[in-house]
Amino acid sequence: MAYCPECETAMDLDVEELEEGEIVSCPECGTDFEIVTTHPLELNLVEDPDEDEEEAAEDEEEEESDY
Repeated sequence: MAYCPECETAMDLDVEELEEGEIVSCPECGTDFEIVTTHPLELNLVEDPDEDEEEAAEDEEEEESDY
């Protein structure tokens, strides 16, 4: 049984059917993870490039409002 590194919800993943490089999502929080290895199961957070752009825009707005 694998657990989501973000919210610690049990993720029902069949390790025998997973492939390295495959993307899986947590059913609870919706976070995407890439399968790094299957034995042992290792997950890496998939960064959302749209989120990075949104965060950068928010940071810019905060900096501009400080002046």
